[in-house]
Amino acid sequence: MDRIQVDILGLSTSPSSGGAYALILSEIGGGRRLPIVIGAFEAQAIALELEKIRPPRPLTHDLMRNMMEAFDVQVSEVVISELRDGTFYAKIHYEQGGTSSELDSRPSDAIALAVRCEVPIYVSAEVLREAGIVAEGDEPGATESEDRPSEPTGKTRPRKPAQSKIETLNEQLDEAIKAEDYERAAKIRDEIAKLKPGGN
Repeated sequence: MDRIQVDILGLSTSPSSGGAYALILSEIGGGRRLPIVIGAFEAQAIALELEKIRPPRPLTHDLMRNMMEAFDVQVSEVVISELRDGTFYAKIHYEQGGTSSELDSRPSDAIALAVRCEVPIYVSAEVLREAGIVAEGDEPGATESEDRPSEPTGKTRPRKPAQSKIETLNEQLDEAIKAEDYERAAKIRDEIAKLKPGGN
């Protein structure tokens, strides 16, 4: 599986989020960002570790790390591996006794553990292609050409309604990114994915 390393850019929320947060992952050496909507508890767990704030008692993810260390399990990396029906899936890769293995996980839990174990975070290339948002300043033309098929030379065809809607959504996506409203951007991105060929 081709994968791309990412960093945590930050956490974002909005008054209309209903308590949810958008975790923003940023491609290392590239201009794409991946917003993932997560719950408030998971957002707090990630933020506390990033800020190096130690709660008086261990949180769930602290306990996970402590138990892994007690059983001589070393986390090596976490990977956001799939996007199915608008839901992200992740895997925690670990080693024990010279044997490598992996565990299925929610991305928020995997990342909360990754920051505690100080291991790299990766996103599969396919997920980043499908759900990544190009940061402002990169060329938007590439995305537009992928949204619609090329037309034969000398002939013009009326655009399908879905294509017009994709263009409108792309404009709204650009506005959301400029406003740094990543939760809204994630929702618009999901709508665009559904309208593309093969979308659900």
